[in-house]
Amino acid sequence: MPVVESPLRGRTAVVTGAARGLGAAVARELSLRGARVALLGREERTLARVAEALPGDCACWEVDVTDDRGLARVGEDIRARLGAPSVVVANAGVAEGGPFAESDPEVWRRVVEVNLVGSAATARTFLGDLFATSGYFLQVASLASIGAAPMMSAYCASKAGVESFAHALRAEVAHRRVGVGIAYINWTDTDMVRDVDRYAVLRELRGHMPPPARRVFPAAYVAGRLVAAIERRRPTVYVPRWLRSAQLVRAAMPAVVTMVSRRELPRLAAVHPFEPTGLLGAGGRAASRPRG
Repeated sequence: MPVVESPLRGRTAVVTGAARGLGAAVARELSLRGARVALLGREERTLARVAEALPGDCACWEVDVTDDRGLARVGEDIRARLGAPSVVVANAGVAEGGPFAESDPEVWRRVVEVNLVGSAATARTFLGDLFATSGYFLQVASLASIGAAPMMSAYCASKAGVESFAHALRAEVAHRRVGVGIAYINWTDTDMVRDVDRYAVLRELRGHMPPPARRVFPAAYVAGRLVAAIERRRPTVYVPRWLRSAQLVRAAMPAVVTMVSRRELPRLAAVHPFEPTGLLGAGGRAASRPRG
C-alpha cells in the first residue's frame, strides 16, 4: 500500500504551551509528519529539551501568550527562521480549582487571561501569516466549554470563551480561505490533571462523573487525533469521540450539574473543607511568573 505524504510536510506550525503535556505531544506529532515546529511557552529549559527530542526542524521561544509585544517579536523570529506559519495551535492553558467566593482574584483573572486572552493574542499575532498561506488555526477547548462544573469557575468561563471566540473567528475569516477548528478534549494525562487528583474535593467531583467521562487519555493519543484533524482542516475534533454527543444535550447540562451539586457538595464539604488550589500543574505555576 503506498505511503501518503502528510500535507503538513514542509509547513511551519506554531504550538503554544509546548513545554510539556499536550503541547509537547502535539509538537512531536507535527514534527513526525514533517512540519517545521515553533514551540512557545514559559519554561525555556523545558522547551529546549522538548525541541531537542523532535525529529525535524524546530526552534523554541520563551514568551507569555498574554504579552502582545512579546508575541510580535517572536512572530518575526519565527518567520525569519522557519518561514511563515500555516498552522497555529492555541494550546496554552492553565487552571485553578476551589470555591469562587474564596478564590484569589489575581489567580482567577490569570486563568482567564492565559486561556482566553492568550488565545486571542496568539491568533492576532499570526493571522496575517494564515491569510497568506490559507492556513489553519486550532483552538484547544474542553468539555468545560460545553458544560460548566462547580469549583472550576475560571477554567470553565475561559474555555466557554475560547469556544465562542473560535466560532466568531471562523465566520470572520472563512472568505479568506483560513480554517478554524475547535478541539473539545476531556481528561488528558498531563501534570495539570495529575495535580487535580491531589485535591480531595476535585478528585471526588471527578469521581462522580459517569465512568466514560472520568477516563484519562494519554497525551500522545490526544495529540494524534488533533494533528489528524489539522491535516484535514476539520472544524471540530472531539477526544474522546463520545463528546460530540454532549452537544446534543448541552442545554440540559446546567440543570443536571446544579441538581447533583446541590446534593453532593454539602456532603463533600463535611469531609474535605473546600479551599482554593492556586494554579494547577507545573505549567500553570510557570505561567504565573511575572513577564520578563
